[in-house]
Amino acid sequence: MTGLHSGNHLDAMKPDRSLATGRKRTEPDVSTDEDDQQTYEKFSEAVNMTRAELEKWLDTEEAKDVGQKKDGDESTGHRSGRRIVKLLQTRKAELTDDDFAHMRKVTGYVNRHLAQRPSGDTTDTPWRYSLMNWGHDPKK
Repeated sequence: MTGLHSGNHLDAMKPDRSLATGRKRTEPDVSTDEDDQQTYEKFSEAVNMTRAELEKWLDTEEAKDVGQKKDGDESTGHRSGRRIVKLLQTRKAELTDDDFAHMRKVTGYVNRHLAQRPSGDTTDTPWRYSLMNWGHDPKK
């Protein structure tokens, strides 16, 4: 399937809500194509790792060890990373309202976390690893 980082014609596509587009509606249609386009663009800027890079990263012990966990379960960021992988392989016209909501959550997290950058070398830090679980490598 084609992803967000493919650089092809999908980046310019907008679903036509006046026709049956196959877009799955998960709540009443309160957003606009413009809102979706803006969300899509911000998400594409925040997530600077490719689907393959993120998949490989999520398999590491560092990715699994970092982040907030409840009762030893998977961390919130790691779970989000798995969802981001799915978003990156979903055609834009097939994204749901829930997908766009998660894209907004990812963008917000990445921007807030970047603003809290610690001093010094961040290469092997929980701060960087957490961001990478959310699809953003600050070293790129």
